[in-house]
Amino acid sequence: MNRIDAKRRNVVDHRKKQFAEATYQPTQYPHRLNFYTTPPTADITLEQFEQWAIDRLRILAELEACSFRNKTPAETAAHMEPLLKKYLPLDSTSSNHSQLFAQRQKDHYSHFILRLAFSSTEDLRRRFTRVESMLFRLRFQGDDMKERNAFVRTLNLDWEPVSEEEKRELAAELAATVAFSGKRGQPTAQEEEWSKVDWERVPDLIEHRKVFVKRGKAYVPSREQQSMVLTEFNARLEKALELTARALPRLDEDDRLTPILNHLSKNFIAPDSVYTNSSSAIEGAEISARNIDNLSQHFPMCMTHLHRTLRRDSKLRHFGRLQYTLFLKGIGLNLEECLVFWRSSFNKMTDDEFNKGYRYNVRHVYGDVGGDSNRRSGGYSPYSCQKILTEHAPGNGEAHGCPYRHFDEQNLMALLEGCGVNDKVVLQGVREDKQKQKFHMACNRYVLFFSFHLLFTGFILSCFG
Repeated sequence: MNRIDAKRRNVVDHRKKQFAEATYQPTQYPHRLNFYTTPPTADITLEQFEQWAIDRLRILAELEACSFRNKTPAETAAHMEPLLKKYLPLDSTSSNHSQLFAQRQKDHYSHFILRLAFSSTEDLRRRFTRVESMLFRLRFQGDDMKERNAFVRTLNLDWEPVSEEEKRELAAELAATVAFSGKRGQPTAQEEEWSKVDWERVPDLIEHRKVFVKRGKAYVPSREQQSMVLTEFNARLEKALELTARALPRLDEDDRLTPILNHLSKNFIAPDSVYTNSSSAIEGAEISARNIDNLSQHFPMCMTHLHRTLRRDSKLRHFGRLQYTLFLKGIGLNLEECLVFWRSSFNKMTDDEFNKGYRYNVRHVYGDVGGDSNRRSGGYSPYSCQKILTEHAPGNGEAHGCPYRHFDEQNLMALLEGCGVNDKVVLQGVREDKQKQKFHMACNRYVLFFSFHLLFTGFILSCFG
């Protein structure tokens, strides 16, 4: 019997096409904001494909840097305004700008291009969702209220609008809600547009008493709808990225797009960290296992601390090894040299113990082993400052994490002095930054101190050496 006959279902004729011909409709952009639910279908050039993605990547990277520098929303908006106008302008519908369609097309396409580039690993997907949400929030806050409400109505978010009659019945409660959370110059309770949603969908608003709750429904004013819209944006984007990740293997056959996408995902490492993914990260210098000791004095303090702990104890716990291995990978140490470095550092164990317990993990980090997705993406990306700050807090006997956050003040000062920081002004500045939870500022002081020290030493040697 023919094999096809055994597999065939009664309702399917294998000799006929089972899918309709794809039809492409020109995309319309009636709104400035976009949830990116419909993939683009029009043709663009390869140059546009790459340049549009690079321009958006610049915006996302700078937004992320603003969060790392602890900028307020107002400071972030002011900082991003000229950059957005230069790289990713997006004027309001009411402006009647002649380039509205071109602007929105670029925004639409660049999002989907980066979605392809950053869906290969869970780390990239999570980070892409975070920075895209930051961009959407910035635009949502700056959008005209009338246009914003019109956009929200198109999303079919299952919000029940509150009628004028119900607003009158609950006038006192709604007015109290507005008075508690409102600011001068904002609409009154009667002027506001209100929506009803299940209270479980807005726990953050309930926590801060920004909504009125009755019979399991939260009454949300339009000024607070941003929270619900962002939650929906994140949820939809996360699902879409997972679907994109499943489709990625089909792109491997396209030798035009794959190199561009790989290049974009690798360059997404900056400025989330100070690493580069190039094997020649330091121009003119080859990074090898034997010069890590000398280089370690120029590392960020979190990595210097890991290196000093490794040299003192000849071992590191799991998260410390992972954090440090990814950093070494990021600064350009290749897999072979990284294996040499760890084998020589674990000098109290046999070759067999190292090969059984640690060798595979290092190779997996570099993408040398593991599933197709891990190999295709080149393994893991170096940890960002944000990830080090917020995930896997160190316990007893562990050396990973961020010293500025996870050390107490006394131990932090001792570590700084042990690393060679002897300037009282710098030490006091770091102490104040830690108290204010400005951990990135504290790290900047440390790096700038040693940068100045190196420049000054080089100047003295050039003059008198």
